[in-house]
Amino acid sequence: MAVGVIGAGTMGIGIAHSFMTSGIQTTLVEPDDGRREQAAARLAAVLADGVRRGRLTPDQQDAAGARLRLAGAVAELPTGLDLIVEAVPERADLKAEVLRAAEAREPLALGSNTSSISINELAATLSRPAAFLGVHYFNPVWAKRLVELVVGAATAPALVERVRALLAQTSKDAIVVADTPGFASSRLGVLLGLEAIRMLEAGVASAADIDRAMTEGYGHPMGPLRLTDLIGLDVRLDIAAYLERAYGERFAAPELLRTLVRNGDLGQKTGKGFYLW
Repeated sequence: MAVGVIGAGTMGIGIAHSFMTSGIQTTLVEPDDGRREQAAARLAAVLADGVRRGRLTPDQQDAAGARLRLAGAVAELPTGLDLIVEAVPERADLKAEVLRAAEAREPLALGSNTSSISINELAATLSRPAAFLGVHYFNPVWAKRLVELVVGAATAPALVERVRALLAQTSKDAIVVADTPGFASSRLGVLLGLEAIRMLEAGVASAADIDRAMTEGYGHPMGPLRLTDLIGLDVRLDIAAYLERAYGERFAAPELLRTLVRNGDLGQKTGKGFYLW
């Protein structure tokens, strides 16, 4: 079994790690030389950390590393892969371009890790929409078992079951949702995150106390502001803009979020967002 992952950002690295530690040959595509090198270093560090935590043996670490191949272009992906997952930034035009290139490699299944963009919209640019679906992972991928499978109007039912079975080999549990902007998880999660930002902006409470209200009061594993830092403020802003076009003003981004993104304070990846990292 072999898969491809396109994009070596936070999500792409996590998705690649999920496959390579589950006995599956994995090709990770990243055209930027620097980001490709960083991805290799990050994956090596995560595997080493798995050994330190007792989750991997040294032999499993070596075997997982040997299953990874890095590539600089989609055209370098092998043909006929079991699955290709696109994990590039949340822009419909970019995703459509990458998906068309990936489709030319003739995978058995093609998935987008989009967290909000319509699968039907993306499928409209493809030659084989029956082989396409949303495969939405959650961050951090190595700690989250859930994957949201998003079914478009043309997605073949057999494809959903094939991808579900493949994900089960990586210890992921899939839920299946119909295609709608924001699907189930992002539509709910982004709305909560935006309201938390508005509360912080209005001086209702500190970021830490707003988050504690949800972790200790409602049992959420992580507060909405810390989660936004982990996801990336720029990613949340892009998703909010898309959902605002679909659902209206309730998804309008607070000015505080826009200001932080303009200032380059994007969360954990830049060392500063709603928290210092």
